[in-house]
Amino acid sequence: MDMHSSSSCSVEQIDQAWVEGAEFIMGDDSTYKEEGPAHSVSVSGFWMDAHEVTNAQFAKFVEETSYITVAERSPDPADWPADVPTEFLQPGSVLFDPPAAGEPVENWWSWVPGTNWRHPDGPESNIAGKDNYPVIHIAFEDAEAYAKWTGRSLPTEAQFELAARNKRQSRYAWDGNKLAPDGHHHANTWQGSFPVENKPEDGHTGLAPVGCFEPNDYGLYDLIGNVWEWTSNWYYPEHNPTDSLNPSGPSQQDSYSSNHGESIARVIKGGSYLCAENYCLRFRPAAREAQDSGLGTSHIGFRTVKN
Repeated sequence: MDMHSSSSCSVEQIDQAWVEGAEFIMGDDSTYKEEGPAHSVSVSGFWMDAHEVTNAQFAKFVEETSYITVAERSPDPADWPADVPTEFLQPGSVLFDPPAAGEPVENWWSWVPGTNWRHPDGPESNIAGKDNYPVIHIAFEDAEAYAKWTGRSLPTEAQFELAARNKRQSRYAWDGNKLAPDGHHHANTWQGSFPVENKPEDGHTGLAPVGCFEPNDYGLYDLIGNVWEWTSNWYYPEHNPTDSLNPSGPSQQDSYSSNHGESIARVIKGGSYLCAENYCLRFRPAAREAQDSGLGTSHIGFRTVKN
């Protein structure tokens, strides 16, 4: 199923935008436990990509380096149980697969062999005409490799949250505490009852090109919605309030996620086009999620920073 929008959008031709250093309240005590405790942090200024890394940008990296992404590599059988289904031993990635009408609403993800950044909706799909879409099916090490190639790095969780807060301390990254104030959508999210009712009220029913919504006060696009974005932080299900000056989060040894175990999950931020008001609610600057660092999906991308 093609979950990509056909809209064409544009951004100002800038590479990166400056995010002023600031002291702000990071985290949230009112929504999900793992977002707390809310605490004061200070983050130095940095440059950040104006938008998510696109297919065209990633293709240039691959062309110049011959890089092969995790989703394009054959898994090592030694990393899997002996009785694992054979499709999991083929290169591939995870696709959003919404249940059909009348089907049980239990799982909406499917492992699809042959799926990767070049074939984002399955092995028969391609990215022709989608140069300006965020590159997806990118594992953490793929994003990190691209960042190193550019001489940059992935943002810390604190850097991402400072940029996404857009000089505000409100629940959302825009004025007020409503997702779509006065019916105006500021980000590509899910409208309708997830995962069975997908309304295009924001102009999109799936992944959108970069820059379809107005930039924030820093000149940054799509920090909320469209795709989740990798950060450099290892995941732990709460913040450490003593880590307050340019915080970088826990060490790998100290990281933990109840869904992923020890030492493999990184923090992703920003929410995606699959975040709905009846499910997820992570289209907020304070929101965070744990993601297996070796697994890219159809709703995870990234951008880079320069300190």
